[in-house]
Amino acid sequence: MATISNKQCRYFVTALCVLVLAHQYGKSQGVLLTDSQYLAQEKHFANIKMLTFEGENAEAYFSFDDKMLSFQRRVKSDGCDQIFIMDIDGKGMKQISNGQGRTTCSFFMPTGDVLFATTAYNDIDCPPPPDMSKGYVWPLLPSYDIMYADTATGKQVRTITLIPDYDAEATVSPDGKKIIFTSMRDGDIELYSCDIDGLNVKRLTFEPGYDGGAFYSADSKKIVFRASRPKEDQLKAYKNLLDENLVKPSKLEIYIMDADGTNKQQITNNGAANFAPFFHPDGKRIIFCSNMQDSKGRNFDIYMINIDGTGLERITFAEDFDGFPMFTRDGKKIVFCSNRYNKKPGDTNIFIADWID
Repeated sequence: MATISNKQCRYFVTALCVLVLAHQYGKSQGVLLTDSQYLAQEKHFANIKMLTFEGENAEAYFSFDDKMLSFQRRVKSDGCDQIFIMDIDGKGMKQISNGQGRTTCSFFMPTGDVLFATTAYNDIDCPPPPDMSKGYVWPLLPSYDIMYADTATGKQVRTITLIPDYDAEATVSPDGKKIIFTSMRDGDIELYSCDIDGLNVKRLTFEPGYDGGAFYSADSKKIVFRASRPKEDQLKAYKNLLDENLVKPSKLEIYIMDADGTNKQQITNNGAANFAPFFHPDGKRIIFCSNMQDSKGRNFDIYMINIDGTGLERITFAEDFDGFPMFTRDGKKIVFCSNRYNKKPGDTNIFIADWID
């Protein structure tokens, strides 16, 4: 008979308390955690609020005025992710994608419209999941195109890309002038930038391997991203998967470069799966997600590191996934996604907290 440790028991009780509060509030707003529900090691967080309470919620990113969040959400296990928005207190949740195809990687435009990738232009049905017999892989669906929609009506405003290759992972520069995105249009997974209207597309990365998940610095002069640099046999395996529109994200390091693609610098070098990097507003630090301290590679936590690769610090200490961190423009708040206090295994929810430096 399986036994439950005291630590697991306390964690379960804490999760139950959160869910009882969520039920009490009718899930119409976020729930502020009590002091007893904090993890003592997470000294950078205060006033943690749980904003969602069921399903898989991920990649929650602030609007330009820091008053709203866009994110992708899936409640039914056999469904596809769709794009939602809500206020930063968890109120006013609303779906803005049309429910067709699969959507991912949403990000607010300066106008308040929301940018995201969708497969619906090519097929309104939910695409099948990737074949995990090849290990844990990400699908690079050629049917993904980038567009943005009016948050009030959900109607398409403009298509940014519409070509027969993977286009996704788009984010917008803080000055509102540029979009950076990931594409396979030239045969490899590379980063490209374009003007806010989709014109003047420029390729920024050229080395074999995955380049993606990019964000601009607060002054729009730098870009941080995740990348793999496979060699020899690993490169051959990488290309074989790429031919099937798949990538294995088991080894990704964090890099920075200038906004024009020059002056590339590798920041991490730990051989782990490092992803979801984001600049602190001071431009001197990067917050990111990694499984570097889990020998089995399953548990991801949030870390911070200086842009010269020094000063690595672990930020989260939950027993399960923590990732997709993003700061408000003033650096006073942070949003992240976590498996902590799940209603059921596999759920990922959105949390917001005050950031304490």
